[in-house]
This record gives sequence, structure tokens and C-alpha cells, in this order.
Amino acid sequence: MEHHGFINDMLDVKILILYVMNRVIYPVDTQKLYELCLQDDKLSYFDVMQAVPQLVESGHLAPCEGGYQITDKGRQNAAITKDSLAYPVMQRASRAVDRFNREIRRDSFVRTEVLEQPNGDALAVMHFDDEIGPLITIEYTCTSARQATFLTNAFRGKADRIYQTVTELLTQKDDPEETDGAE
Repeated sequence: MEHHGFINDMLDVKILILYVMNRVIYPVDTQKLYELCLQDDKLSYFDVMQAVPQLVESGHLAPCEGGYQITDKGRQNAAITKDSLAYPVMQRASRAVDRFNREIRRDSFVRTEVLEQPNGDALAVMHFDDEIGPLITIEYTCTSARQATFLTNAFRGKADRIYQTVTELLTQKDDPEETDGAE
């Protein structure tokens, strides 16, 4: 069976990895790096697992908390070699990295915690922030830590919509004859 794709050898794998690493704004582990690089039928997990240590050894990548990050040497080489990537692979990798960066950035604005109360209840504390500071904080008393965990997990995926809905509800007038309270 013939495989189709643009990645032909280990050099192509390394160029793709450097391209991806140059675009991510957060450190990534090898599993996430593989997922971001999986934009070609010929690329395998083992290719990425073989290339990453070689790129670390050559000084293009550096291990850090959370996985790996690109070095200055890696950035320079990524800029030089990116044009040798096949355009479809580059486009798919760019979209994958952009999605990843958006998700990580968004997740950094959402904070949650579950606080067990002395009476056996639990408090679900949920924060949604922006670059400047907090936008909304919700404290929800629950009958159990399990329920509070369920709510905090749900909030993580919907924080922006919850904020938008609360803002709309607070700013809309219920009655057309209602005044804004300024009188």
C-alpha cells in the first residue's frame, strides 16, 4: 500500500517540529507536539519521539517545566527552513497551533476551586478573568464536593458564555416603561 504525504525523511520531521515549536506560545510535551505535528500521512509518533531528543542535543529545543521550548538557535533555523515545508502541511500545522494557543490562553483566564465547608457542604468558586483582572466571580454552595466539582468543570468550558449571559441579563430592561434608576 502506497502512503501519500510530504514528510520524506528525518530532516523534514525536524523542520516541521521547529516550525510548530516556533509558533506555540507555551511549552509543550512530546504528546502534544506530536498532535500538533500530525499534519501529514507519513509522519509517525516514533518519528517525533526520535527527532525531539536529537533537537535537544543539537541545541534547537530545550527541556523545561511543561515539556519543551524552542531556543534562539531553533528560532533562527525555523525561520530559515520554514519555506522548505510543503504548503499544505504548513497550513494545517498553523491552524493546529493557532487552535492550541487559543485554548491555552483561554484556559489561563478561567480559575476554579472546590472548598469543603465544615457543615459538609462544598463551595464551588469560579473565576473568569481577562488580561487586566477579574471579570466575574461566582461562589455556588453545593450539597457535596462531587456536585461542586461537576459545576466547576462545566464552568471551565462555558465561562465566556456564562459571563456574556449574566451581563446581558443584568443590562436588559424587563419592562419598556422601566427607568434606569437614575431618577
